[in-house]
Amino acid sequence: MKDIVEFCETERAWLLDTIHALVRLESPSDDKAAVDRCGAELERRLAAIGGRVERLAQPKRGVHLRAEFGTGDRQVLILAHFDTVWPVGQLERMPLVERDGRLHGPGVFDMKSGIAIAMLAARALGEHAAASGLKLVMLWTTDEEVGSGTSRQAIEHDARRSEAVLVLEPSLPGGAAKTSRKGCGQFELVVHGIPAHAGLDPGKGASAIVELAYQVLDIAAIQDLSRGISTNVGVIAGGTRGNVVAAEARATIDVRVPAMADVAHVEGALRALRPRLKGTRLELTGGVDRPPLERTEGVIRLYQQAKEVAAQLGHDLGEGGAGGGSDGNFTAALGVPTLDGLGPCGDGAHALHEHVVVADLTWRAALVCGLIARLE
Repeated sequence: MKDIVEFCETERAWLLDTIHALVRLESPSDDKAAVDRCGAELERRLAAIGGRVERLAQPKRGVHLRAEFGTGDRQVLILAHFDTVWPVGQLERMPLVERDGRLHGPGVFDMKSGIAIAMLAARALGEHAAASGLKLVMLWTTDEEVGSGTSRQAIEHDARRSEAVLVLEPSLPGGAAKTSRKGCGQFELVVHGIPAHAGLDPGKGASAIVELAYQVLDIAAIQDLSRGISTNVGVIAGGTRGNVVAAEARATIDVRVPAMADVAHVEGALRALRPRLKGTRLELTGGVDRPPLERTEGVIRLYQQAKEVAAQLGHDLGEGGAGGGSDGNFTAALGVPTLDGLGPCGDGAHALHEHVVVADLTWRAALVCGLIARLE
């Protein structure tokens, strides 16, 4: 391990240069041209370190990148995304700057530093821990922040062929790995009412807005935080004018569940909603489309291996759960051992104070390299 640590530390400048290059190429999920500019730079850098790069073209989203290192029948998959939540121009408002041991910038924590860490780990693996019979696959996607609609099939295809999946999403506060994540879903409830003149004939109408108010309370009652289940009505809209009894109203509902067993419970409760006002009708669409990453025996086993490697590096690798989902949710749901949160320590995902701890970066690369070598 000493050789791996020394190599990663020696290549600190390369690592930081890679992070800087990726962060400077802003890549919001919904701007295909911008995402593809970042992808082109990433593709060039992957090829420069020996990756056999395949472009998975998308008509509306950015091009996903798949890179192979090594050969063999056995495969380990590394997952990350290079789309961000920040619009083009955010870099001017929160510039890429290193200050007090922290590197700040849009997308630096979530999750372009994780990509650079994985690339340095692949280099270290080739230099000091290469072994025959193992193929390392990196899948860098462009739509994780908007649901992974165009990348899920590719993710699951490679996951089924892999012995383990390592997700380079940011670590938990303090640097812990993520051994569980909640499943995520989004629903839309549309209430259909009966319009009427609010002054002349209010009794002839049935307000969709009033009905929606009842439904919001019923949806809140489904929530059970003691079990880790949340139902949040985050957006509501309805009506046309103040003097019209509303004919339609709608709500967007965010759902989080810790286990697959909870999916049927919550979906069933939402579909069992019934209108209170005569003349109104409910229409529910959506579902839990990102299954939970549960702390299975396979996940625990992979975490214990990572913890042992971290100990060899002089670090204590903790574990914990996260309320948000990642692409690791898909792979874990297939039964493939998945360890998330192997990316950098920092804070501020999707926030103005987004940053990574610079001193944490190189040992993280050594950790990923050592874990892969251990799987060999």
